[in-house]
Amino acid sequence: VFQKPPAVLLLHTLSDNEGDWSILPLLPYLSRSFGKNSSWIVFLEEETNVKMVTLLQVLARFSKNKEWFLGKPLHDEESTIIHHYAFAENPSIFKYPDFAAAWALSMPLVVRLANKVRDEPLKSDFTIDLKHEIALYIWDGGNGPHLTAVPELCTEPEGSPNAQYCATTLRKEPPLCEEPVKKEDIFVAVKTCRKFHSERVPVIKKTWEKDALFLEYYSDHAEPSIPTINLGVPNTERGHCGKTFAILQRFLSSAVPDTKWLVIVDDDTLISLPRLRVLLSCYERSAPVCLGERYGYGLSQGGYSYITGGGGMVFSREAVVRLLNSGCKCYSNDAPDDMVLGMCLNALGLPITHSPLFHQARPEDYSKDLLAHQVPISFHKHWNIDPVAVFNKWLRDDWRTNTSDEHNEKSKTEL
Repeated sequence: VFQKPPAVLLLHTLSDNEGDWSILPLLPYLSRSFGKNSSWIVFLEEETNVKMVTLLQVLARFSKNKEWFLGKPLHDEESTIIHHYAFAENPSIFKYPDFAAAWALSMPLVVRLANKVRDEPLKSDFTIDLKHEIALYIWDGGNGPHLTAVPELCTEPEGSPNAQYCATTLRKEPPLCEEPVKKEDIFVAVKTCRKFHSERVPVIKKTWEKDALFLEYYSDHAEPSIPTINLGVPNTERGHCGKTFAILQRFLSSAVPDTKWLVIVDDDTLISLPRLRVLLSCYERSAPVCLGERYGYGLSQGGYSYITGGGGMVFSREAVVRLLNSGCKCYSNDAPDDMVLGMCLNALGLPITHSPLFHQARPEDYSKDLLAHQVPISFHKHWNIDPVAVFNKWLRDDWRTNTSDEHNEKSKTEL
């Protein structure tokens, strides 16, 4: 059906610009390299499976000489902070692509967008939810094409009955690369402060604390009943950079067990440590790994990526060693810790590894269709929700690491 297989590009290898994952800065390169002899550029995630013949048949239905933006549409049920409350009057009106289903741009659209990127500086400082921001950029206040829904671009599990007409499918579950990382290989640091000791810490104790073998609460006040540890850094209303760097130093000291991974979370982070242990089996623990939900700052102007703190920041020991050896530090105690770490890692040339399973906001802040094909690792914030109920619905138990037996035992005793 096709003469030669398509060129497959890995975004992170295309240039030295660390922000290539945000795609828009790359459009001039894609236009230059493929504008003459390709008709479409199709973007996929690493977990997307493609049936090439079906995909070509689908693309053949659309005129390659016109501007097309194709994908599986997602929409917001309610206006959300991660989309800067866009379309607040009617959030479901705006459609943006589910990247896991693959999405495609016809070459005329790529060429026009590339010229626009070249001639007008990209406005946004922050890159928070790329799929929504790219759709907004293409839509251009109504002047550009809308996302066209293509039913064959699917997020069905591979091999399911519904998947037979799909050009793209997903793996059924997250990969288990080796044995899950052991409980004793992970150290968890929770950032809290006195005013949340009675409000937020009990939620952690009711939900995920039992899944951590090594966990410490860091506060501006030492309270033995929790217990919390005062690192000597005063509480700040925002930022917490001083506290986070004190945690990094403590992780490498003899004050805590010598573990391979450090997880730093907020006191209103909800996290599944068993699922995290499965995910970490896919990473080389002796490498400098920095993992979480990746945001960007000023990526089009040579900015940097960072792991947004609320969803949980995960570091291998080697990453922490390199960070602290670099002499990088906070310009003030209340500097934004996640962004300062991003600047440091960028200066060191250490990559930030993104996983869409970490979430900086609450389940209601994401499209239902997106969460339907995820096995999430974290959510963040207790605002207007019952956090224990959210944990039990979205993050409780994991079939992979045999915690279900414990739950069965527990439910028997509760009965």
